[in-house]
Amino acid sequence: MAPGTVLTDDLLDSFAASVAPVGEAVTLPPVLYTSEEFLEFERRSLFGHDWLYAGLASRIPAPGDYFTCRVNGEALIVARGKDGVIRAFSSVCRHRGMEVVAGAGTCTTFTCPYHQWIYGLDGRLLGAPAMERTEAFDKKEWGLPNVRVEVWQGFVFVNFDPEAPALGPSLARYEPFLEHYDLENCVCPSSFTLTDLPWNWKVMLENFNDGYHANRLHQIIQDFCPSSLAAFPVPWDDASNVIFRTNGYTHIDGGFNATTKALLPIFPHLTEEERWRSTFALIPPSLCLGTAPDQAFFFAVTPRTAGTIDVEIGYLLHPSALAHPMFDHLFKMSDAGVQVFVAQDQDATTKVQRGLSSRFSARGRYSWQEESHVQLNRWLVQRYSRHWPGRSLRVVEERVG
Repeated sequence: MAPGTVLTDDLLDSFAASVAPVGEAVTLPPVLYTSEEFLEFERRSLFGHDWLYAGLASRIPAPGDYFTCRVNGEALIVARGKDGVIRAFSSVCRHRGMEVVAGAGTCTTFTCPYHQWIYGLDGRLLGAPAMERTEAFDKKEWGLPNVRVEVWQGFVFVNFDPEAPALGPSLARYEPFLEHYDLENCVCPSSFTLTDLPWNWKVMLENFNDGYHANRLHQIIQDFCPSSLAAFPVPWDDASNVIFRTNGYTHIDGGFNATTKALLPIFPHLTEEERWRSTFALIPPSLCLGTAPDQAFFFAVTPRTAGTIDVEIGYLLHPSALAHPMFDHLFKMSDAGVQVFVAQDQDATTKVQRGLSSRFSARGRYSWQEESHVQLNRWLVQRYSRHWPGRSLRVVEERVG
């Protein structure tokens, strides 16, 4: 173990207190939110092995469509092939390292601007000028490296670990709560990205799924969805990659806006029970997903430093919503309500991150309304202990759950 490292055995052992039942547990050590060394450890142990959000499949509906993204520091191309299959592969040319393409579009091949190496929609090298004198040069060996891809509910996920378990089965416990939204066929009318937000990526996930602050920080505008109606309907499962809660309303068809009522057309196949609640889910480490009667919404989280992140926020609506004659006005009103929540949350999470750097920062206790946080702790600690330097398997991991 390197001298001066924060990755000590004592720190690892201290995680046991954060995976106890919610009535006994304490929060994770503050250093996990402030240390650049710990973030680099997370990049290797979590982001290097788990499924990461890359974009929406609806962005590339036809063969030849593509978009580019940067996932865990890697420039990727996500493209739909001639066979209709979505693939993801490195954008870094195998010749001299230039990124082959940026942005999004439609094409039949990708050509590196530097020396005109040509790649297919599956990353295969199709052409390389003036390489006939290069000994033992075989185009089959010089394609753009592919990464694993899974499309779940219309979200494209990638994984850099070829041995990682499949994503879909690990999200099954949340799928019954999404069935009547048909997210795969929803439309995304808008998304926006907030950059260099001054807090740790885990603070972002915790805040998104925190029922405890719902109508406390967001009083008045979220009184229709009070903390007291938070529920955790499915017990934690060690094999799960989704952490979620439901939150009931005080009236049917609630909405996160000044009217506290849904403004856009309600998803037509929702049950009455589903119209009386929202769901809030984490698919760590990169995606937050929620539902309301008239929309689904997602926050895609990208860590920059231990104390800064970028967040893309987007909406998913039933296709019929866009045909409403007042859609533009209703959507603007709905988005304005979200912006109130975003501003309040930004103020709170900025101050949380500052507080975590204080010498007086404590490992706090949880309310029952924060069960989701303990479940996230269990998800994290499983992975921390699995990849901890110098340790192959820890007692801490056995105590999770």
